[in-house]
This record gives sequence, structure tokens and C-alpha cells, in this order.
Amino acid sequence: MPADLKARFEKAKDTVMALSERPDNETLLRLYALYKQGAEGDVGGAKPGFFDFVGNAKYEAWEKLKGMPQDEAMQKYIDLVKTLTA
Repeated sequence: MPADLKARFEKAKDTVMALSERPDNETLLRLYALYKQGAEGDVGGAKPGFFDFVGNAKYEAWEKLKGMPQDEAMQKYIDLVKTLTA
């Protein structure tokens, strides 16, 4: 994985944390899933309990990206963040 990609990925994360407006829930889930896929790879661990609605939504969004290469997830995350700051 190229070092500049990792640096841009981390910068995009910082940009998300500093957004003046909170993105809608669908966008937040996409950001979460792409970040986790880029940072950690395929989803692991047990799925959250049935009544953990937020945890389940996050897990399922990340699970949908299973098999996506980490560098591709990083680039998609960076591209999505750019659309939020444009």
C-alpha cells in the first residue's frame, strides 16, 4: 500500500472529524464502512446483538465491503470525503 495513500487516508479521517455539518446517516454508515475496510480489512468478530441497532447497522455496512482491497477502500473513503467538503 503506497505511503501517500495512507497519509491521504489519515488526512481524510481528520477532515471528517472537523466537518461543520454532520452528514446524513447513510453517508455516515458509508464513511464508517469504508474507513474500517481501509484500516482493518474484512469485518471480523461477532455481529452485535439484535437490539444494538447502531452496532448492527455499522457491522452490516462494513460486511457489505467484504473482499474489497484495503487500498481501494481507502481511495473510495478519500473520494467520499472530498464530496463532503466540496
